Amino acid sequence: MTDSPVSPSPHPPSGNAPTVTSVVPNSGPASGGNTVTLTGTNFLGATAVRFGATPALSFTVVSSTQITAVVPPGTGTVQVTVTTPAGTSPQYVSYGYVTTPAPTLTSLNPNSGPASGGNTVTLTGTNFLGATAVRFGATPALSFTVVSSTQITAVVPPGTGTVQVTVTTPAGTSNARPYSYTAVPAVPVLTGISPSSGPVGGGNTVTLTGTNLTGATAVTFGGVPAVSFTVVSSTQITAVVPPGTAGAAEVRVTTPGGVSAPGVLYYYVAAPVLTGISPSSGPVGGGNTVTLTGTNLTGATAVTFGGVPAVSFTVVSSTQITAVVPPGTAGAAEVRVTTPGGVSAPGVLYYYVAAPVLTGISPSSGPVGGGNTVTLTGTNLTGATAVTFGGVPAVSFTVVSSTQITAVVPPGTAGAAEVRVTTPGGVSAPGVLYYYVAAPVLTGISPSSGPVGGGNTVTLTGTGLSGATAVTFGGVPAASFTVVSDTLATAVVPPGTPGAVQVSVTTAAGTSGGVPYLYVAAPVVTALVPDAGPAAGGTTVTLTGSGLGQTTSVLFGTTPAAFTVISDTAVTAVVPPGAPGPTAVSVVTPGGTSAPLTYVRVAPPEI
Repeated sequence: MTDSPVSPSPHPPSGNAPTVTSVVPNSGPASGGNTVTLTGTNFLGATAVRFGATPALSFTVVSSTQITAVVPPGTGTVQVTVTTPAGTSPQYVSYGYVTTPAPTLTSLNPNSGPASGGNTVTLTGTNFLGATAVRFGATPALSFTVVSSTQITAVVPPGTGTVQVTVTTPAGTSNARPYSYTAVPAVPVLTGISPSSGPVGGGNTVTLTGTNLTGATAVTFGGVPAVSFTVVSSTQITAVVPPGTAGAAEVRVTTPGGVSAPGVLYYYVAAPVLTGISPSSGPVGGGNTVTLTGTNLTGATAVTFGGVPAVSFTVVSSTQITAVVPPGTAGAAEVRVTTPGGVSAPGVLYYYVAAPVLTGISPSSGPVGGGNTVTLTGTNLTGATAVTFGGVPAVSFTVVSSTQITAVVPPGTAGAAEVRVTTPGGVSAPGVLYYYVAAPVLTGISPSSGPVGGGNTVTLTGTGLSGATAVTFGGVPAASFTVVSDTLATAVVPPGTPGAVQVSVTTAAGTSGGVPYLYVAAPVVTALVPDAGPAAGGTTVTLTGSGLGQTTSVLFGTTPAAFTVISDTAVTAVVPPGAPGPTAVSVVTPGGTSAPLTYVRVAPPEI
């Protein structure tokens, strides 16, 4: 018969008494209950294991050299012995009962959790080794692990309200600490995100809206945790977006109540790339429309010129935007496009150009038919795209420099026409006039004949004579001329040869048609018949010679006589009264005055 419960020996007893060489561990709590391993010899058939005089609470013969035993309560140091039918082992091995303080519990983390339990809490305190129970109220923990003498992890059982948590060891039960069961929070619901897109590099802040967001423990974008987030309220969270790849990413929120359902998407957008602008220059006053080209332009939120926002812009496609240029200063301005994907890199330039200034035109007038070349002077004329005369484009033009343009004048109507120059910088202000002049028309000349030696003055009549630059007689320039009005000019006739020539007037508008002018040779008188007569006059004489057909007067001395032109070779004249004696007779024509012949007046006879 044994002193304590035993497991039957697997082998019959030997004839030698047992020996105990070691007990592990060789000490334990005074309350006992801990298991030790005895090693030695001849253990088969053991009937008792004693700690001092007290039998082990139970023991098991593992082999002839090993027994495991549950230590009974005790105090001090006692000898451990094994008894078999062959005898009892000598008392060579000692076991020490150690007085162990009861455990103390100082904190729980967390100190609350769901009513359903299943969560793990960490208990901190002292003297936890050998713990036999962890209780939440009267309910044992689902499981627990003694990590060290100062720490235990325990899986919380289901419960309600606030309960007291204790730890029990062979030395006793600890003081209590409260643990609160909380209602299971509702699953978070995510309903929106703003903005809903952003750069692939992340770093931007978005606002999540929904319900049951309090206590959020995670926010993810396509499974990637947000860089950071802040729970603003139960319906709002702000989060810093992590880097991602272009495309849609599912946004989820995790709280103690669970994970929000899928459905809210955030779109990672590649940064915009700007490759060109057309036109690439324009006026400093802005207001003109340009076309930007590139990639990833969809969703553009801003277009800037040198940092100044465009007056307006329209996203035409992912590769094109039209924008109204804001005012700027002369020079280059960096053009940038902003989208949810970021800001385009620098490199595309727009040039603000000062408006052209036109200060003069030479010549300032010309024919209504156009075709003549003029020179425009001013500033900022480089890059001119148009030259107009009264709104009509020049036939052609050449930009000579920033201060000069030559242009071929288009046809127009008589009168003043505003001349304007257009460049990327705008249109020149009004003020420079070009005058379209109708071609001159010559209708008359008086006198219409004169001497071949010229030098005489004639009067020209017609229209469009203002601004005359030349008067010619058969192509020979007048010795001089004066424009009296638009309808009248006087000219000094140049020398010529006998015969008719065409007289014309030239102005900036062209050359008039001709009117005839007759160069007349000087008259020659070869005979005067009769060559004498009474001093009282009244005698008809015949003058013969040449060049007499244009006779304008016949002079006896200086006294004109009545005359009749018979032909180019004969003229008859009535001698005027005069003093007796010889007097010179000459014929005057447009060609000049003939050399004189002598006519003698005879006094009447004395009575």
